[in-house]
Amino acid sequence: MPGIVGLITKMPFQRAERELLRMVESIRHESFYHTGTWTDRSLGVYVGWAARKGSFSDGMPVCNEFENAVLAFSGEEFPVPGTAGHLKERGHIFDPKGPSYLVHLYEDDPTFPACLNGRFHGLLTDLTRGTSTLFNDRYGLHRLYYHQAKEAFYFAAEAKAILAIRPELREVDPRSLGEFIACGCVLENRTLFPGIDVLPPGSTWTFRDGALERKSTYFQPQEWENQEPLEPEAYYQEIREVFSRNLPRYLNGPQPLGMSLTGGLDTRMIMAWQRFSPGTLPCFSFGGMFRDCQDVILARDVARVCGQSHEVIPVGNEFLSRFSHYAERTVYLTDGCANVTRSSDLYANERAAQIASVRMTGNYGSEILRRVVAFKPVDPTQGLFRPEMVSQIQQAKRTYAKLRQERGALSFIAFRQTPWHHYSLLALEESQLSLRSPYLDNDLVRTAFRAPHSSVAKSDIFEDDGDCVRLIADGNPALRRIRTDRGMAGDSGRLSAAVSRGLLEFTFKAEYAYDYGMPQAVARLDHLFSALHLERLFLGRHKFNHFRFWYRDALSEYVREMLLDARTLSRPYLQGKAVETMVRGHLKGNRNYTSEIHTVLTLELIHRQFLDSK
Repeated sequence: MPGIVGLITKMPFQRAERELLRMVESIRHESFYHTGTWTDRSLGVYVGWAARKGSFSDGMPVCNEFENAVLAFSGEEFPVPGTAGHLKERGHIFDPKGPSYLVHLYEDDPTFPACLNGRFHGLLTDLTRGTSTLFNDRYGLHRLYYHQAKEAFYFAAEAKAILAIRPELREVDPRSLGEFIACGCVLENRTLFPGIDVLPPGSTWTFRDGALERKSTYFQPQEWENQEPLEPEAYYQEIREVFSRNLPRYLNGPQPLGMSLTGGLDTRMIMAWQRFSPGTLPCFSFGGMFRDCQDVILARDVARVCGQSHEVIPVGNEFLSRFSHYAERTVYLTDGCANVTRSSDLYANERAAQIASVRMTGNYGSEILRRVVAFKPVDPTQGLFRPEMVSQIQQAKRTYAKLRQERGALSFIAFRQTPWHHYSLLALEESQLSLRSPYLDNDLVRTAFRAPHSSVAKSDIFEDDGDCVRLIADGNPALRRIRTDRGMAGDSGRLSAAVSRGLLEFTFKAEYAYDYGMPQAVARLDHLFSALHLERLFLGRHKFNHFRFWYRDALSEYVREMLLDARTLSRPYLQGKAVETMVRGHLKGNRNYTSEIHTVLTLELIHRQFLDSK
């Protein structure tokens, strides 16, 4: 994702500037990126950036009137209304349409960057104090990688920028690899690459005279965890007030904005409280190749009720014809964090960017408001990995269990799941457009920590979606009368609603079972009746990705070419014979190894794009 890169060092400036330019060039992925650099040789500060043209953080760096405070900032900040006016009253001069107010906020607010609200990271250099401060958001979601070398401290929005100038780091850490295989992400602010780590959430690291002086944090989760819980009605009223008051911050701004609609509750809540005039908020949904899925069907109704247009972005034959490009690009853009299944998201977001440069979503809503833990470790197929890697995978499961036990579900979600698990998709999407969600708003998350004990089960998971449905009804009663993709809300009677939910739940599970989760015995039966194309009865009702079917047919040549290649079969952690058996069985159609192909294909692309080129 676009962001800042750089180094803080005492090395000769010619070498430092040369390394900085290489770092900047390594994150210039698109023609619509703006890049630049700023340096101060006396302080040993060399910083560069890449930003999408016209985005909030385009036009770096920003300075105060005296040019003794310089900020390189990436991401977006959603301030309290009136912030710019307050700063102008204090005599500051700046462009209110962009981020230049932030450097004045630093001058006026001693809590900076704790006063910021959004996803961001930045480097602020105070020439009067002779310091530079590297910082990020409370959740660490706008990621910064770093590497501490003897001669310099390197930081970058993408690990590849550090790898570009430190090729000796092009190795894979076995522990991190085990976590990636088991959990789909690396834990504890580590990365796949030994020697490269991730800046912890809420960090402020200070540098002086070309070296790191102090590591500190401006926020601790206990600040929100230790609040007194509210009674159920008081909690709902507080959530409603905070959500409705702060939502406009995320819907305003000079960039064109489009609404990414699904059939679920989280985008519905946004639509219930947005106040766009008819025809001024373009809406779109991602669709599949067999039929209109529930997201498309319901989003179309939601847009119609709100008087807005709706467009479907199909993921089908055009995507499949260029799958190798999108799969390789997905792994590369995210430094190996995103699985190849996310390649369809890259394709869809490229097309969404043609509708609007800002994509409004309901991301993180179910996680924050309903405490949905979105990932957990899984056991790999027996015999696929060598014993040493199996040991690392088992260690990953123990690490995950320990982390889950340390904090409540909401803290785990906000400050661990969000930066470790959700980062990969966000990084991919933000390579193409600005992605927004109101569900990580500071006030909203702070309030979510005050949920009444009676609303939370022993497992810390909310028992129902009642508050969310009520919030929709209070914002726009007509939207409450449209059921969700899982049968919530709706205008039908109790019996009819129960039948509808049962049918939707059946089709949801049937689609999963016919695709990713098809048992091997059922796969053999399906192969016997392949001429009937039974997949067409189930696929596409809830999802637009169908990788079991795609890997078997349209993508079979690519899968065969990549996974039966001698390089793949000789990877030191894989059992080559098991990989061959897996691939041949899946391509024949009488076995289902969809998840295994996802994993091995992603790992192979990581090797070819980051490790083999050492």
